Amino acid sequence: MPHEEIRVRIAPSPTGYLHLGTVRTAFFNYLFAKKEGGKFVIRIEDTDQGRSLPVYEQDILEGLKILNVSWDEGPDIGGPYGPYRQSERTELYTAHIQKLLDEKRAYYCFCSKEELESERQAMLAQGLFPKYSGKCRSLSAQDIEAKKNEGNEGVIRMVVPGGSTIEFHDLIRGKVSVQSDTLGDMVIARSLTSPLYNLAVVVDDFTMNISHVIRGEDHISNTPKQILIQRALGFPEPIYAHLPLILAPDRSKLSKRSLETSFIEYIHDGFLPEAILNFLVLMGWHPEGDDEIMDITTMIKKFNIKKVQKAGAVFSMDKLEWFNAHYIKTMPLENLMKRMTPFIPEAWIQQKEMVKKILAIERERMKKLSDFKELAAFFFTLDAYDAPLLRWQDIPFETVLRHLRETRELLAPLDEASFTDMALLEQIVMPMAEKEGRGEVLWPLRVALSGKRNSPGPFEIMNVLGKEESLRRIDAACATIPHNTV
Repeated sequence: MPHEEIRVRIAPSPTGYLHLGTVRTAFFNYLFAKKEGGKFVIRIEDTDQGRSLPVYEQDILEGLKILNVSWDEGPDIGGPYGPYRQSERTELYTAHIQKLLDEKRAYYCFCSKEELESERQAMLAQGLFPKYSGKCRSLSAQDIEAKKNEGNEGVIRMVVPGGSTIEFHDLIRGKVSVQSDTLGDMVIARSLTSPLYNLAVVVDDFTMNISHVIRGEDHISNTPKQILIQRALGFPEPIYAHLPLILAPDRSKLSKRSLETSFIEYIHDGFLPEAILNFLVLMGWHPEGDDEIMDITTMIKKFNIKKVQKAGAVFSMDKLEWFNAHYIKTMPLENLMKRMTPFIPEAWIQQKEMVKKILAIERERMKKLSDFKELAAFFFTLDAYDAPLLRWQDIPFETVLRHLRETRELLAPLDEASFTDMALLEQIVMPMAEKEGRGEVLWPLRVALSGKRNSPGPFEIMNVLGKEESLRRIDAACATIPHNTV
């Protein structure tokens, strides 16, 4: 029976903080729902009570809000198909597990770990694919009761028909088929009230009327098992799409540590949400044309799930930083200033207009918002000069000193207001630089003002510092030049 509306979901487990792998999956679901005019649902899979914590759930929801990836239904806003936490849906699972038991499509299994391992080794020795033999299928109700009375709770397995093919069409990978003989009777629950993942997700997707399941390639081995459970329960199959793996730059599997770095750490490190989304959407998909920079509206308009690639998507920190630097350079300055607040020392915030000027200059060199503090520090506190750094190439200190003094003489007659006019400053100094050599004049001037090998140009720096501080720094630089070299 086809679904009347497009409904997709992500179902994160709150056993850890939100990471980029989950963000990418969520975003692809979000884009698909928006493109198709459907609903995007968040469901929390918190049946692992030992590891599931409210703080992780909150982190997942808050992280997606930071990214402006909004959902139509979820644990925080409710909806017509709730509850949206697995821990609150136990009665649903129990009813469907009991149905399978009543219809002899599932049974209790009391085999010990040792028995199962022995069975597995015997099959491997015969060159067979290891699977459960079905030994407990024929247990009578009396046998089951006796086992339970002995304190052996066992598990619940579902009968997997032999000799059949489980086939489905993946929107990304095309036809996928698996032989049921490779699976064996699978465990679907520890007890009537403790379903395992594959059963719980099937019941949830059906009762929430999910039409499309878009998830990572690592779940593709679960799909045939879930289809078998759907068939046993008489549920329709959703449409599947499995996203490519995220790979390291050398195309090896990305380490868990790299993949599971908390999303919020990227934000705290100075990555912009829009840059992260722009980067992630291209990890496995690319729109027609060469444009890589896209806002969400453009992404929704161009997105096509069938154009997602099968091959792994390479994670590149350099590429992420490139996107971030682009957004930093092109964002309206007032907007960027608001984003910068957590990255600016409290003492600097009192000098908002100065910080704004510095940001306008330094954003060209920033890859992350967190770069600003180090790049801008010299405007506020100048470290001790390294006198040799004042030399352009191998020019003598005598020439450096002469150029600095002559530059100061040119600047000294100007009033404070003139230092706000970079064109005027250039007009005053550049004739000398053209005559004596640009490097010979501008390099020592820039270093005198910044104390850095790399910094914005001298006119930009003087525009921020003003006359008094600029001249003071030139004087300080002159004083550092060793007397015996002049």
